[in-house]
Amino acid sequence: MSKPTGKYIIGLTGNIATGKSVVRRMLEHLGAYTIDADSLGHRAIAKGAPGYQPVLDLFGKWLIGKDGEIDRSRLADLVFRDPVALEQLEDIVHPLVEQAVDIFIRRARQKVVVVEAIKLLESGLKTSCNTIWVTYAPESIQVERLMRKRGMSREQALERIHAQLPQSEKIAAAAVVIRNSGSYDDLWKQVSEAWKQVAALIDLTPEVLETPGGELRVQLGRPRDSKAIAELITRLSKGHREMTAESVMEAFGEKAYLMLHSNGKLVGLAGWQVENLVARTTDLYLDSSLDATAALKVLVNEVERASAELQSEASLIFPPADLALNNALWTQLGYEQRTPQTLGVQAWQEAATDSMPKGTALFFKQMRRDRILRPI
Repeated sequence: MSKPTGKYIIGLTGNIATGKSVVRRMLEHLGAYTIDADSLGHRAIAKGAPGYQPVLDLFGKWLIGKDGEIDRSRLADLVFRDPVALEQLEDIVHPLVEQAVDIFIRRARQKVVVVEAIKLLESGLKTSCNTIWVTYAPESIQVERLMRKRGMSREQALERIHAQLPQSEKIAAAAVVIRNSGSYDDLWKQVSEAWKQVAALIDLTPEVLETPGGELRVQLGRPRDSKAIAELITRLSKGHREMTAESVMEAFGEKAYLMLHSNGKLVGLAGWQVENLVARTTDLYLDSSLDATAALKVLVNEVERASAELQSEASLIFPPADLALNNALWTQLGYEQRTPQTLGVQAWQEAATDSMPKGTALFFKQMRRDRILRPI
């Protein structure tokens, strides 16, 4: 890949469980367009995608699960124990991912694009980058995270860690090293400081989101708003979700918050993210004093606008029971109530299954007709 003109590309890499995705999300909050190349690798071998049949031809149909898709856990068990098999898989997947990343970079409106990839330095993606950032965490923290977040045994965690390049080799190639072994506040400070260096190189005017909606306006939440966001969620959930400023700071590693104001007062909130080209709104709170119809329209319109900026294919919203009852409004907004199994596209189904909070309904809207891997 060559460097696209007019864009500054940050290549973000680091070994497993060092916090790459958290750092990518923080850079998105700061105004970058971000790409998860590893998720694109999953999509490249989905049924109907160009890598599906070559993988089956190489490794066998025993990889197919009951749904007709390649069982990625079986595939991972194979390739992480066999370096030759891993190299063969990468020979299929990497060129497809590089094509998809190139498409996204050229479509992106933002001047700064972040490409996250665990194998960035070993692939052609490296040649498109203006700078390399590497996340680092001590091995003991990597093991703890893999055991806690992915349910691995200590032996499985160490096997995955030792199958990758030593962290020292990636650090040697880095212009910026983000050390992720402390608090989220410390991580945010490191990312913000490094972002300032990028902003000094390019003309980056910080985007201040303030969307008018009559007396209602939407503002993008920042870490400095953590206390206000925590208090609103705790109050509007009637104590079912006791949030603190620290827990909101931690959530900023996964999602963005759109804050709804009325006459200077915070009255509503949408907690939202785009991952693997799917927008997921998992937190939706409105003060009972509001006209729910008007407030919901303002928030959902802004979620969709921001999702479109991130080239999202579909929007999934998981409203609480009281808001889910207004079927007429959801229909007016272009959504239909669905179950994850009826969404049809594997990436959409996985997003719904992984993100759906307990006690919520799923409302779905397809945001664009073209699918990223179809042009390849």
